[in-house]
Amino acid sequence: MVYLVTIMLYLGILIAMGVVKSRKIKTQSDFAVAGRSLSPWVLVGTMLATWVGTGSILGNAGKAYEIGLAGLLLPLGGVCGVAVLTQIADKVRGIEKFTVPEIIGDRYGQTARVLSVIALVAAYMVIVSYQYNAGGAVLHTVLTDDAGQSMLSLEVCTLIAVTVIILYTMLAGLVSVAYTDVANGVIMTLSFMIALPILWHTAGGWSGMEEAFAATGRESHMQIWGVYSTFDFINFMLPPFLLAMGDANMYQRFSAATSSKGAKTATMFLVVAVIFIEGAIISSAWISSSMIENAENGRHVLIYASHRYLPTFLGAIMLTTMVGIIISTADSFLLVPSTTLMRDVYLQYINPDADDRKIVLLSRLLVLALGIVAYVVSLGFAQSATFFDKALYAYTIYGAAITPSLVAAFFWKRATGAGAVASITAGTVVTLLWKEAGFVQDLVPAAIYQNCDAVLPAIFTSMLCLVGVSLATAKPERQTEA
Repeated sequence: MVYLVTIMLYLGILIAMGVVKSRKIKTQSDFAVAGRSLSPWVLVGTMLATWVGTGSILGNAGKAYEIGLAGLLLPLGGVCGVAVLTQIADKVRGIEKFTVPEIIGDRYGQTARVLSVIALVAAYMVIVSYQYNAGGAVLHTVLTDDAGQSMLSLEVCTLIAVTVIILYTMLAGLVSVAYTDVANGVIMTLSFMIALPILWHTAGGWSGMEEAFAATGRESHMQIWGVYSTFDFINFMLPPFLLAMGDANMYQRFSAATSSKGAKTATMFLVVAVIFIEGAIISSAWISSSMIENAENGRHVLIYASHRYLPTFLGAIMLTTMVGIIISTADSFLLVPSTTLMRDVYLQYINPDADDRKIVLLSRLLVLALGIVAYVVSLGFAQSATFFDKALYAYTIYGAAITPSLVAAFFWKRATGAGAVASITAGTVVTLLWKEAGFVQDLVPAAIYQNCDAVLPAIFTSMLCLVGVSLATAKPERQTEA
């Protein structure tokens, strides 16, 4: 009951905060980029809470249950991507755009802009969908007793998560999300700092874990090297690296900074924060996995460990923080496509002269519509794959399609509109067809096809098209200026 009361209290506070903040939303700038008023420290908190979402606390943690200590290598791709962002953040703030497709459209033209909208919305709907599933999984675990009986079904718990996420995002946009993220980031950091030594002691330290893993035939869980193949490294590291470099959530937050300098400063601190939190998450999952033999419980290892192995109050705080991070990440990935469709479709092609009141209203309705679409997607993903696999798939769609052209917009003057169009199209098509179209398997050597996920062929084809077509076409007449 303590767990449920704590989480429900937190959700109530979230909604109340959203209602209060919603009264201050007057323009699209307020709703989409918080009026460009976020300080560096608020930016660090909101970017951290956005990046460390379900992909970390359920995806990477669940993978750590499967592979053990080697899971500490999983965040390297994302960390490297965030490190690259330190060289982009001030440039993004300097051009004062709202969305990634705006940046791409300004640099490459309207065709590239529209294609990037399609790729962004498709990828982000997948990401939001598994945030829904994760929120439902946490609530369902909290409501499950020692006999394995839950007060509510997983489907109902997921619907509750969906409702809270959509409502909270509709109310105040980035304003409410950003400041809640700061609180979530602080609580998350403190919670893991306290929980790690408790879990370590409960597991019996290094020797206790060695014995537990040996007893269940998982001796390799104590090894950090020799677990991954070369293809494993590529399949696991490349998607989050590409997403981090081009994530529209990060770019939207750069645009919300008070200054270019503040955006860059926040991103530099973010690198350190991500290393610490991701390491703490995976270490906690690895330690907890030595005490969990049931693979189904291991799929939600941190949720299960917080519920079973931590003191009640700390476990309640941990679970509440997980709910907060899931909601925050889902809000962010729901807000970005709604802002994108408003800026890059409605205001560009349908009603360029819409007033601020109408824009804010339609932005909220778009959040509702996209939230429902993501829920439909979540129904198909509910049991079809692990959170880790879902995350890699969504990251690949976005990273292969958009990131090469987006990064080139800032660093390669020779990139052309035709090259960007070819790159976005190729990245999207290869990602969608790699494992789904039968003819691909007939064309690719079996050893490569069986071991290589879509990310390597997709990013290779995307970059090849960007460079090859750009060099084969006329130099662009204008460039994006930082």
